[in-house]
Amino acid sequence: MTRDRSIVIIGAGLAGAKAAESARATGFDGRIVLVGAESHPPYERPPLSKALLRGETDPKSTQVHDSGYYGAHDIELITGHAVVAVDIAMRTVHLTGGTTVRFDTAVLATGATPRHLDVPGARLDGVHYLRNLDDSMRLADAIRTASRVAVVGAGWIGTEVAASARQMGAEVALIDPSAVPLRRVLGTEIGAVFARLHADNGVALRLGTGVAALRGASSVEEVVLADGRTEPADLVVAGIGVTPRIDLAAPAGLFVDDGVVVNEQLETSAPGIYAAGDIASAFHPHYGRHLRVEHWANALNQGVTAGRNAAGERDVYSRLPYFYSDQYDLSLEYVGHSTADEEVVVRGDLGDRKFIAFWHRDGTVNAAMSVNVWDVVDHLKAIVGLARPADPLRLADLSITLEQLANRD
Repeated sequence: MTRDRSIVIIGAGLAGAKAAESARATGFDGRIVLVGAESHPPYERPPLSKALLRGETDPKSTQVHDSGYYGAHDIELITGHAVVAVDIAMRTVHLTGGTTVRFDTAVLATGATPRHLDVPGARLDGVHYLRNLDDSMRLADAIRTASRVAVVGAGWIGTEVAASARQMGAEVALIDPSAVPLRRVLGTEIGAVFARLHADNGVALRLGTGVAALRGASSVEEVVLADGRTEPADLVVAGIGVTPRIDLAAPAGLFVDDGVVVNEQLETSAPGIYAAGDIASAFHPHYGRHLRVEHWANALNQGVTAGRNAAGERDVYSRLPYFYSDQYDLSLEYVGHSTADEEVVVRGDLGDRKFIAFWHRDGTVNAAMSVNVWDVVDHLKAIVGLARPADPLRLADLSITLEQLANRD
């Protein structure tokens, strides 16, 4: 019986909500407390840079569960109160306002925080960051009244915001030190596809240069680029990456290294304390090393495993990383984990923006991405999951089916 035991989940985002759900679903009948600093109930983040930002959906649609779910499943949801300290030895968490909650096991799902611009003028009005629901709503209002939007950073958040802003009718400039968008993730060849995509949709590309300063009287009026050029903009959106929120984990004595380090069961250096989502640097059995993945599917699935294990299971988290993105008329699904220096094989036509890309090292496929090619993600997972060398020529050969590639002897 677990009735006299308690689980505290710190962070009421997607990972936290799924941890609470899965812990209860295991049959755990003790106390489950889910604590979040935001006033909103748990919600999903992908719409924040896409449909919600564009006004195509409402905030309620982003919620992980409906309003009655938590009460119906005897989950104590505490919103609007941050956890300020975790005492592992005493098995207690301390909340703002002085509340203390005891736990037997706990899940850290505190997520990440945006990196801020560190240039003169970065504190001017009109400079926005996108991380939470309130950020998205404020940014949506600002885009509708802006004369020109400068997006600093051409990663996933930056490119998605640039696309949404263009679809909302704004004039947009996209600024990044790399020669192409998404170079760190996709490499130069595939990143060039996204450069053409945004240029074709009217985005002014300012690539290969960074930001030296923001200028304006009280609100931003222009962006000074590192090469000396200036870009007019009365709205700046900075999407220059995030850092994991380890401000509770490190003082509590947990081992941290680019996030909270956990094993394949998502358990931290302290027994009975788990971590999931953006904060977790998890040992991945397939890759044989620790990975920290900042995507929706990782929060969703790691949350499930962490919650089950906090409830007493010993599941191994071995799902391949996965993410998706939609920009204009381009939709993609990406499976696995690669680095920009790996070799890439293209199956299809980059010019048509309808292709599959495979990233490999010495023939072993570590990641695959489909662009405007549908219903192939299971095959891509199987190909990446083989973890043994393939002939790159066969990967590119359209006469060989994905099923054949996935089932090779």
